[in-house]
Amino acid sequence: MVSGKQDGVLTGAFYLDGDHACAEGAIAAGCNFVAGYPITPSTEIVERLAQRFPQAGGTFIQMEDEIASSIAIQGAVWGGAKAMTVSSGPGISLMMEHIGLAAMAEVPCVIVNVQRGGPSTGLPTLPAQADMMQARWGSHGDYEIIALCPNSPQECFDLVIRAFNLSEQYRLPVLFMMDEVVGHMTEKVVIPPRETLTIVPRRYTQLSPAEYLPFRAGPDLVPDIVKAGDGYRFHVTGLTHDERGYPVMNAGCQDGLVRRLVDKVRKNADKIQQFDADQLEGADVVVISYGITSRVTMRSVQEARARGVKVGHLRLIVVWPFPETLIRKLATQVRGLVVPEINLGQMVLEVERCAGGHCKVVPVPHAGGAVHDPALITEAIVEAAR
Repeated sequence: MVSGKQDGVLTGAFYLDGDHACAEGAIAAGCNFVAGYPITPSTEIVERLAQRFPQAGGTFIQMEDEIASSIAIQGAVWGGAKAMTVSSGPGISLMMEHIGLAAMAEVPCVIVNVQRGGPSTGLPTLPAQADMMQARWGSHGDYEIIALCPNSPQECFDLVIRAFNLSEQYRLPVLFMMDEVVGHMTEKVVIPPRETLTIVPRRYTQLSPAEYLPFRAGPDLVPDIVKAGDGYRFHVTGLTHDERGYPVMNAGCQDGLVRRLVDKVRKNADKIQQFDADQLEGADVVVISYGITSRVTMRSVQEARARGVKVGHLRLIVVWPFPETLIRKLATQVRGLVVPEINLGQMVLEVERCAGGHCKVVPVPHAGGAVHDPALITEAIVEAAR
């Protein structure tokens, strides 16, 4: 395979597993600080970063636990770093309070979850997709995050770059929802020259220290940022705060602040959402899938088409914010929506909500530990078409 390096960033074609591709994508995105704690099946990401960061000008720190990791990256961001942490289900559970802090303090960072079977310690070496609702609602209060689901090592590289870009553009934590199969499968990954990549830079303020208010947002609802040591005075807190960052304990401040935090994602949902659509027009049934299940679904869709069913396939790439408008439209045009996922019913609840009773919604649940038998999804498609 052809390969090379540009300032520590690999270029060329390689055979990489999804974990290693994610690590290389983070480097290409400009990530230069990662804190983490070993946990299967995500450890290979930080192992590779620990090896590669000395060549690429980054720093990896193994923290004492996941709680420490999820706050260390926020401190690094305020020091000017592009930062990421990596874990799996039990570790992500420990990080949830700090994910809420990052949402409130508007800290751009990426949190990788290589999902495995749960609850609790569960199945450390086997797949699941049962952290999808946790990704959206795991911390308390009203807030919005963005979450992406790759289905290949190539997308682990490409989409983690987009995850960093979205975190910088909207100043919030972005969750990168891999799964054990995608993390451990090995495929060809093409890493393009760095100058061809789209990298969103951090939007530092152009105002003087006397003019700058750290949480004053413009029309796009996203404040400019500063870093420690540049002469600006700023205060960072998880408390409800005013534009100075100082706590203000009243309903008016809460309403203005939290609505802005939510609206900066909701009002830009159409720009953020990303999906692959295959033969939705004229379909009687549409299968909605994500992550590794989307690859199993491809075979099921082919088998159902061979049996005469008009079936389309919608693969969610950005899962949060959820593509509500599209699902509502599809529900008025098809007989059924089929939702296979490696959990006992999570994203299917969002599909049911958006379908609003206009069509059948058929779940194809799986408790984890393996991928679906494609025949089960095919039978669900045939049933939904009746």
